[in-house]
Amino acid sequence: MEANEAGELQEHAEHASHEPSSRPVAFTMSVLAVLVAIITVLGHRTHTEAVLKQNQATDQWNLYQAKKIRQSDTGLAADLLSVMPVADRAAADKIAKTYADHQKKWDEDLKEEQDKAKELEEQVERAEIRANRFDLGEALLEIALVTASITLLTKNRLYWVFGLIFGLAGILVSASVLLLK
Repeated sequence: MEANEAGELQEHAEHASHEPSSRPVAFTMSVLAVLVAIITVLGHRTHTEAVLKQNQATDQWNLYQAKKIRQSDTGLAADLLSVMPVADRAAADKIAKTYADHQKKWDEDLKEEQDKAKELEEQVERAEIRANRFDLGEALLEIALVTASITLLTKNRLYWVFGLIFGLAGILVSASVLLLK
């Protein structure tokens, strides 16, 4: 919601406060405005969380790739030692054994790095789902606020009822974030 929109809604609410029949509508608009602000902040924070988790997942995949490249290079060096003539076969065998030990350890490390990266990607997906729910809740609450404000212009309370329905839907959608794992 833009600052000028909030100002206009406040102005309508002030005019409505002088008419007793419009006070429930003005109060509803005030509550809806507060809820829009809260859900907007929660949505922004959840989007930020998703971006940060995505960066962590990218870093984790980069670490995985670096270890994979190191493993590949070591494998190539071991292969070269096994096929090329060497002056000191004992030293070459010792190096080849060291490389084989590294390969075994890196196989385990790669699996661990891959699992961490996949877990971070799952966290990104969960954060994006939560952020989308907050966005939808925010949109519904804004629709509720605008619909309720039409009541002040038209004096038709049916718009207020529609505003309450949209507001309840926005609250429920936003609260559904708590049901997500």
